[in-house]
Amino acid sequence: MTTTSGSLTSSRSLSYIALFAALMAVFGLIPKIDLPFGVPITLQSLGVMLAGCLLGPRRGFLAIALFLLAVALGLPLLPGGRGGLSVFVAPAGGFLFGWMFGAFACGLLMRLAVRRMAGATGVGLLVAAFVSSVVGGIVVVYGFGIVGLSLIAHMSLPQAALAMLVFIPGDLIKCGICAMLVQTVMRGMPGWRLDRD
Repeated sequence: MTTTSGSLTSSRSLSYIALFAALMAVFGLIPKIDLPFGVPITLQSLGVMLAGCLLGPRRGFLAIALFLLAVALGLPLLPGGRGGLSVFVAPAGGFLFGWMFGAFACGLLMRLAVRRMAGATGVGLLVAAFVSSVVGGIVVVYGFGIVGLSLIAHMSLPQAALAMLVFIPGDLIKCGICAMLVQTVMRGMPGWRLDRD
């Protein structure tokens, strides 16, 4: 009985991981906005936030890792039809690596918050999802992105950090959208568990 239950749970987890990797690919169909220093504005960071908040740290990390593996293998899943190993050594390469850890951070914070709130679906959940998205989707991802941009574009860390300011308004909007989507999922699917991975 335990083996069957574990198998079902494992199959469900794999399905969720594949689903959110596919969602990242769908977000990649939205045209990017190119900026002068080589890091484009895309919708895929919203996918990172959603994967972390809805799947938890481990599965969120694995969903983004699966997506990036497909990109590394050459599938044109990034906006503009980009793919292959070269994207990981481009100015935006640090962001790509940061997506995995950003999803992990989103999921970890979301899980901790939900366990404290004991099943809340109102404003508390909205705030928890927003804060988790800001920390994981902005702070963590930007940390990797700034270091990557500094190394690849030969900029100082302060210069790279200053260049990132243009992304903050849009990413804060994505955090708000993520929070609303998480709340919507929890209201529409009460059985969805945010407190486990």
